[in-house]
Amino acid sequence: MIRRPVLMAASVALAVSGLAACSTGSADSADSAAESTSKADSGAFPATVEHAFGETKIEKEPKRVAVVGVNDQDMLLSLGVVPVSIPKVTWGGDEDGTTPWFDEKLEELKADQPAILDQTDAVPVDEVAKQTPDLILATYSGITEAEYKKLSAIAPTVAYPDQPWATPWQTSLDMVGKATGRNKLADEVEADTTEAIEAAKKDNPEIQGKTFVWASLATADLSKIPFYTTEDARPDFLVQLGMKNAPYVEANTKKGQFFTEVSAEKASELESDFFFTYAVEETDAATFEKDKLVGQIPAIKNGHMWASTDNVSSLAAGIPTPLSVPYAIDKFVPGIVKAVEGQ
Repeated sequence: MIRRPVLMAASVALAVSGLAACSTGSADSADSAAESTSKADSGAFPATVEHAFGETKIEKEPKRVAVVGVNDQDMLLSLGVVPVSIPKVTWGGDEDGTTPWFDEKLEELKADQPAILDQTDAVPVDEVAKQTPDLILATYSGITEAEYKKLSAIAPTVAYPDQPWATPWQTSLDMVGKATGRNKLADEVEADTTEAIEAAKKDNPEIQGKTFVWASLATADLSKIPFYTTEDARPDFLVQLGMKNAPYVEANTKKGQFFTEVSAEKASELESDFFFTYAVEETDAATFEKDKLVGQIPAIKNGHMWASTDNVSSLAAGIPTPLSVPYAIDKFVPGIVKAVEGQ
C-alpha cells in the first residue's frame, strides 16, 4: 500500500491480507458464551450460503460467530446476535476500536464487548481460532482464497458474494441472516433501514438528482484525483439517498474495481453538482481549492466541495449498515446539503 488512495481505501475498509496481528479485548476468553436476544427461524438449518469461493453449509444454528468482514458485526447485532470477536476499527473508530452505533446497540442488548482483533495489516487467523467460533463472517472484506481456506479450517466461513470490497449492505444482511437462521428478521431490518433512507430522501429535497464524485484527495500528492466507482458502497449510499454518480464516474467504472484515479490534468472533466473528499486538516480544503489543477474540478471551482475531517460520520456513510445509517443520516447528510447549496 503505497499511494494514499489505496491507504484510504484500506483504512476505511480495515483491509485484511495475511496471518498475524495484535488483539485487544478478551481475545483469550473463548470459554464465555456469546449472547443472543433473538431466535433462529424454524427449519432454517441446515443452511447453504453461496459466495465467491463456492458455498458454505451450516448444519445447525451457530452460537459463536467471529467476524473478519468490516461490517458483519453490525449485521449480527441488528439481528440480535452478539459476535465473539470483531475487527478493530482503526479509521473512524473510538479509542477502543469500535463505533458509537455498535456500542449503542451492544448496550441496548445488554451484552459484553466482544474480543477486538486488529487486522489492519493482516487477518489474525490464530487470534480468530482462539475464540473457538462455529461460524466466521467475511461478507464485506477482501480476504483471499488462501485466507478463506485457513479460516474454513477453523469453522464454516462465509466470504463476499462476488467482488472484494463491493458487497451492498442489503446483500451482507441477507447473507448474515441466512447464515444465522434469521431470514425473516433480516427482511424486517432491511425494510426498516430502507424506510429510514426513504424518509431522509423526503427530508432533503435539495440533494435529489444532484450528481456527485466521492473522492480521496491528498495534499501530499495532487497530481492524481482518486475516486470511488459505482461498484463501491460509498457512492451507492448517496445514490440510495437520491443522488447520481457523475457522468465521468459512470464512464470510468470497470467491473471489479471499487476505486480508480485520474490525472489532475483532467480535473475539468469531473463535472458534478457536489464533490466529497476526505481531509486530514481543516486547511486541506483551501489547499485543494488553490491548486492550479485540482482547483479546476467544477464542483470545487463553484464552491460545492465538502472536504470532511469527520472520520466517524464518513465511516457511517461510507460503509453503511442498519446500525450506521441513522448516524449517517443525522451527522453526514447535513454536510452534503450544505455543500450542494454552496454554504
